[in-house]
Amino acid sequence: MVNEYEIKKQICDIGRRIYNRNMVAANDGNISVKLNDNEFLCTPTGVSKGFMTPEFICKVDAKGNVLQANPGFKPSSEIKMHMRVYEKRPDVGSVVHAHPIYATSFAIAGIPLTQPIMPEAVIALGCVPIAEYGTPSTMEIPDNLEKYLPYFDAVLLENHGALTWSTDLNAAYMKMESVEFYAQLLYQSKLLGGPKEFDKENIKKLYEIRRKFGMPGKHPASLCQNKDGMNCHNCGGACHNEDYKQFPGYQYDFVGGNCDAPAADTANADAELVAKITKQVMAQLGLK
Repeated sequence: MVNEYEIKKQICDIGRRIYNRNMVAANDGNISVKLNDNEFLCTPTGVSKGFMTPEFICKVDAKGNVLQANPGFKPSSEIKMHMRVYEKRPDVGSVVHAHPIYATSFAIAGIPLTQPIMPEAVIALGCVPIAEYGTPSTMEIPDNLEKYLPYFDAVLLENHGALTWSTDLNAAYMKMESVEFYAQLLYQSKLLGGPKEFDKENIKKLYEIRRKFGMPGKHPASLCQNKDGMNCHNCGGACHNEDYKQFPGYQYDFVGGNCDAPAADTANADAELVAKITKQVMAQLGLK
């Protein structure tokens, strides 16, 4: 088992990556890691994420109360949104918040990242909605974030930035990288006349690949199956509750059936396509 000091070093390393990739400016951003159900490590407030050392890192309980912090350091004021993620998603082991330029630009413009334009984004991220604006350091952000937590592993924060979470620190950070890369590609493709989106048959094949990988987290591929084996991306909400139907950007509906009915076996995706996309995704995830 990795000890706390090693985890603190890892948090500092991720902080440097975020800073060096221009995902934060000055003292922006925050990172947390779950140790157990009532102990969490987190970055301090008022400190650049590019220049942290292990003694900077604080420990808090599930309510965000300080359990340990060295003199001169106190937990990020935005720890509240991290705690809400851990509360509602027991499978999550780490949360990362940053202000990546392209993703934050979409958040400021009020445009969610929901267009299926590249295999890696469809497989690894699914859709990235926008959580409504909340005043930083208040309960407004976690309250506005909560309804998205059962369905997604990444969100944009309106006029604020991006938030990602996953099973461990590296996975949560990689999702932040993926969100920013996806946003940059979407932005630049719009300058070239607009992206060409996958049709529903290709999306179905990509979802099948994700299921074969057994990837953790929440994603349309594991949330939305109907009797025809069809699945939704940018879903109009046919498979979900009223809150889900209100999420911005879900203008497509590839479901159209009885979502309570057992899912049928989907047809095997084309072997050449599967092999090609699998190789690309595995390479992006750092796997062989």
